Amino acid sequence: MNIGPHLLANKLFVAPMAGVTDRPFRQLCKRLGAGYAVSEMVASNALLWKSEKTQRRANHQGESNPIAVQIAGADPVMMAAAAKLNVDHGAQIIDINMGCPAKKVCNVAAGSALLRDEPLVQKILEAVVQAVGIGPGSVPVTLKIRTGWDREHKNAIAIAQLAAKIGISLLTVHGRTRADLYHGEAEYETIAAVKNSVSIPVVANGDITTPEKAEFVLDTTGADAIMIGRAAQGRPWIFREIDYYLETGGKLPTPEISEIQNIMNDHLLDHYEFYGEYIGLRTARKHIGWYCKGLRDSHTFRQRMNTADDCKTQLRMVNDFFNEMKSHSDRLLFLEAA
Repeated sequence: MNIGPHLLANKLFVAPMAGVTDRPFRQLCKRLGAGYAVSEMVASNALLWKSEKTQRRANHQGESNPIAVQIAGADPVMMAAAAKLNVDHGAQIIDINMGCPAKKVCNVAAGSALLRDEPLVQKILEAVVQAVGIGPGSVPVTLKIRTGWDREHKNAIAIAQLAAKIGISLLTVHGRTRADLYHGEAEYETIAAVKNSVSIPVVANGDITTPEKAEFVLDTTGADAIMIGRAAQGRPWIFREIDYYLETGGKLPTPEISEIQNIMNDHLLDHYEFYGEYIGLRTARKHIGWYCKGLRDSHTFRQRMNTADDCKTQLRMVNDFFNEMKSHSDRLLFLEAA
């Protein structure tokens, strides 16, 4: 499929997740079968543009194309300026966040909080499309939403039709309302209704944890692609598993411990280099915990691993743990994402 002029390798997208989908993780997922990945959310507030966190989130050095950056905010002028800035820094696709349910985002009327204010949604979409999506050097603008603010106020179809009219190139729908957060089951019927209401590509997001579930969601919703978030945490090879299943109907074998160890080592070394010693040590802990989930004695190991005070020691402890697993011929016991 295409997003504007960009031909994607397949219809498997990595969801933008704050604190997770940094450049090392995006590149890893792409190597393991994802056709497309969107950056962590970048704030539109100009006061934050030169902060270390924003500069790091906007770092796409060496990343395979297309480079997609997600921006968030509630002011149309600031959102347009943020879109321009990111395009000037190499973004080839701009994604607008109207799907994040986090309180710190919604409390400033951004993310999925915007779904309560359709006139403001229109102004933001128009401002960003006018800023970067029209004329020479234009880039596609995409949008991510939820099904509504709560179960009594679902307006995904209205937002989708508005977005298509304004010139949004692609729409991703997380099949929950803002009030649902990540609880309950995703509303695939709503995603299907959205898909049937617009002519632009629609991406289905929510509760896709296995190759079989991926096929079911594609068939049920009629979506053009699927987006995977939490299920890829500690399991980035899920993309190649799904891709293989969709192409052949067959299932790849569960990765051996040794392969998981190699994937994790590559990820951690890239992670340490990207963040540096102090931040890299601390932010790697969640990834290590996800990789170890389901392995024997993993809880005890994670507690011990958190005492490491430098990256070299942390990496050695991780490899000692995995070598111990291999000596017992253990295999990873996958648990479905919550």
